[in-house]
Order: sequence, then C-alpha cells, then structure tokens
Amino acid sequence: MKISKLLVPAIILIGIVVFQSLFIVKEINQAIVLQFGNPKRIITEPGLKVKLPFIQNVVYLDRRVLNLDNQPEEVIAADQKRLIVDAFARFQIVDPLKFYISVGNERVARSRLSTIINSRIRGVLGTQELATLLSTERAKQMTIIQNDVNEEAKSFGIKIVDVRIKRADLPQANSEAIYKRMQTERQREAKEFRAEGAEIAAKITSTADKDVTVLLANANKQSQILKGEGDGQRNKIFANAFGRDAQFFSFYRAMQAYETALIGGETSLVLSPDSEFFKFFGKTGTARKKP
Repeated sequence: MKISKLLVPAIILIGIVVFQSLFIVKEINQAIVLQFGNPKRIITEPGLKVKLPFIQNVVYLDRRVLNLDNQPEEVIAADQKRLIVDAFARFQIVDPLKFYISVGNERVARSRLSTIINSRIRGVLGTQELATLLSTERAKQMTIIQNDVNEEAKSFGIKIVDVRIKRADLPQANSEAIYKRMQTERQREAKEFRAEGAEIAAKITSTADKDVTVLLANANKQSQILKGEGDGQRNKIFANAFGRDAQFFSFYRAMQAYETALIGGETSLVLSPDSEFFKFFGKTGTARKKP
C-alpha cells in the first residue's frame, strides 16, 4: 500500500517533468529557448524538442511572410499638392534572436515598422510632384522606399519583402475642388464648341443663302432671256403672218379678243353694235344676206 501510494505521486511528478521538458516547434514557427529571460537556443527546424524543465521557457515566432496594413498617411508632394497614401508591407522574421532582443514581439515590431514606413513614404514621395506619384513612376518610388525601410528593419532581424501603395487619393476637400474645376473647365470647353458650331452653322447658312440667291438670279435671268427670245419669235411669226395676209391676221386677232372678252367671267360690256370691236360681226351678217 505504501509503495502504491508513493508510486502515483512519482508518476505524476515524472509526467510533469516530461511535460515541462518537451515542446513542439511547428512548420510555421521558429522558437527561442529562454532561461530566466536570457536566450539560450534558437530553433528553426520543426519537430519535438527538449528543454530544461521549470527553468527554461520557449518563445515562438512566426516564420511566414507577414502582412502589415499601414494606416493612411497624408503626404505633401513637391508641388505642394496633398495626397492620402494607403500603403501595406510584407515582412519576414529572418533573425529570431535579434528580433527578440530589439522588439520582443510582433505587436511592437508592427508599430516600429509602421512608423518607419510612414516616415520613408513622406521622405521619398514628398520629393516628387503629384503627377509623378499618380503615374507609372510610382513603382520606382516604392522600390526606393522598400530598400530604405529594409535597411532600417535589418536591426530588428526583419526582412522587408515588399512595400506597395493600395490607394493614393486626394483629400476630400481637394477632390471636391478639383471636381468643380474640372466641371468648370468642361463647361467652358462645351461653350467654346457650341460657339464654334454656331459660327460654322452661320457660315454654312450664309453660303447656302448666297448660293440660292445666285441660282435664283441666274435662273430668273435665263428665264427672262428665254421669254424675250420667245416673245421675239412670236412677234416675228405675227409679223410674217401679217405680211402674208393682213386681213386674215386682223380677223385672227379679233377672234382672240372676242374669246378673251366674251367667254367666261361676269364682266358686263356696253358697246355700240357698229363699233370697231364688232366689225367682223357686221361683215358676216352682210355676207349672209347677199344670197
């Protein structure tokens, strides 16, 4: 009974010692073994590891590429234009011991890196004009920022894999002012286009009116010429007819006058029967009495 009573506590104690002596390093981690707060070993290989129980403890650090989402930072470009830059970085802990001694943990490391990145963004982008920051030259500027941040991050045991700008926008007040200026500019251009269109339309209308006037004048001139030629031909025909048989021509002209005066219309004529107008009526009547 006494042996069994002592065996159980011994087994429990052995279990506790074994539990405190063994630890597992995962594939995604690297570990630092500390003894009373002082680093004793750096473990970068995964697997089951051993440490001294009770007097040693283990600090795990991530060995993956980590993301740092930086807070948007206002940058004043070289041409005094303001720009809100939202950047992010990707980093990796490459020296666990230096990392632990300099910053201790990821939270402090992120804070220090964020400050460095913001400082370098203001320092590098502040030397460029706004047009450059919004063009393809921005990638070149980000490479410079990454190299500068990497130099400072080496003292933390950190390697900067990448620094990128997610978004670069103008401040709200500046954006509204630019939109208004763009709107005013477009309205001015629209007015200019309308004025140019109206001027061109007036020129086309004036040219068309001129062409119509010239065409009508030429047509009227041609019609007058043709009418004059026709009247001349008619008078010539009348003259020839009158020269051949004056009596018949006189009779023909009288018939035309009778047709115009007597046929149709509501006009009343009061004439003497022996007037010159009815001379052919009288002659016709005389001709009928002779037989």
